[in-house]
Amino acid sequence: MATYRVHAVETRYWRPRIDFVQRIVEGVRGKLNDEDLIVISEKAVSTALGNIIDEDSVEPTLNAKFIAGFWMRTVWGYILGPLCRLKPTFIQHLREYPYAMGSRHKQLALEHCGLFQALMFGSEGGIDASNLPYSYVSLPLENADRTAEKVRRSVLEKLHRSVVVMIADTDKTYSFANFHFTPLPKSIRGIHSLGGFLAYVVGRFLKLRRRATPLAIAGAMLSAENALNIAETANRARGFGAGRTVWDMADGFGVPLTGVTWEMLDTVKHKPIVILRSRRRKDDGRNSQGT
Repeated sequence: MATYRVHAVETRYWRPRIDFVQRIVEGVRGKLNDEDLIVISEKAVSTALGNIIDEDSVEPTLNAKFIAGFWMRTVWGYILGPLCRLKPTFIQHLREYPYAMGSRHKQLALEHCGLFQALMFGSEGGIDASNLPYSYVSLPLENADRTAEKVRRSVLEKLHRSVVVMIADTDKTYSFANFHFTPLPKSIRGIHSLGGFLAYVVGRFLKLRRRATPLAIAGAMLSAENALNIAETANRARGFGAGRTVWDMADGFGVPLTGVTWEMLDTVKHKPIVILRSRRRKDDGRNSQGT
């Protein structure tokens, strides 16, 4: 298995409508060699594109209220949570799942991802509320392949470096021998998207190997196994910004779940870009500082 020198690039928080491609170019300038890999957080890109929704505007149906009130608090809180070996503190959060706010969240998941995704305890179909303020959530990217290619071309044109660009999600892919599956609705070829919450439960219950999920790759053909290793290596280097979950984020700032502001997020170290360089190749000695 290839090993890599890894450098997580710290940037300012990517608010909606910023030029994230230019931010990436600025962040990696002077740090690249040809054939390096750049792994970008899907969540950061989605936020920068304005692919977010304020859940305060969502009107929940009876189905959404049932999922928030019974399924989350009882089924996840007392059955699936322990079955999946979730941490006791997180299980307690599930048992106290916020009904009103949670109902709106589940309604959004039903509308955008369907029932089997809405039955997840969080990150339903890639919908994510962490590292966002107030009642905002980000939706998954629709054109991750196109975005990865846009970044690759921009790096080539502006920095004259031929690199591989990957967009990855922190949500996990599970591996059973050479069979890889994820609860997410989309991933790269070789990773099967199936089952929604069932994939998560099976993967956790069987203690299968789990790694961050690559969503798109531009500039090279990588096997699913190699891509998974790269995505997980980058994920570990990146960290979790303001918090792994909305509960962690709110606790970190000492505010209610919807009390986090844009200004608070601006104070946190964000590392949406990770550069990986194979240790099999020697550096060419040019512009390689920082990796």
